[in-house]
Amino acid sequence: MRRLLLLLALLATPVFAVQPDEILDDPALEARARDLSQGLRCLVCRNENIDESNAGLARDLRLLVRERLVAGDSDAEVIAYLVDRYGEYVLLQPTASGENLILWIAGPAMLVIALGTAAVYLRRRKPVAEAAPDPLSEAEKKRLKEILDK
Repeated sequence: MRRLLLLLALLATPVFAVQPDEILDDPALEARARDLSQGLRCLVCRNENIDESNAGLARDLRLLVRERLVAGDSDAEVIAYLVDRYGEYVLLQPTASGENLILWIAGPAMLVIALGTAAVYLRRRKPVAEAAPDPLSEAEKKRLKEILDK
């Protein structure tokens, strides 16, 4: 009965690229592998996790995650191993620390600087006084009077 419920639960989930030969016999390890795979980026497909990607490299990463779990690594050790090997780009949600902190802060900081610069510019800008038109000469006044009297 339990296997039937597990099968129905798997059928109700979206189709993943995980091949049957990749699935671990231990359901607990397989569940951990799936959880880890959801947070790992396919290095070929960019913003797709390795669980959903059909790329060969994604398959290799899925197998590597499962190998590390079978070897007894914790989830944190598996992630640390992959980050050491492929860099933080392999994470779909990179950490906001170290060098990445600059990237996380740079966008909002540049916006604040731009808004501050615009505010200072607008406050210091002096309104331009309109130049008063030259008064009409006597000939122009006479011609204007003629036009208006018609």
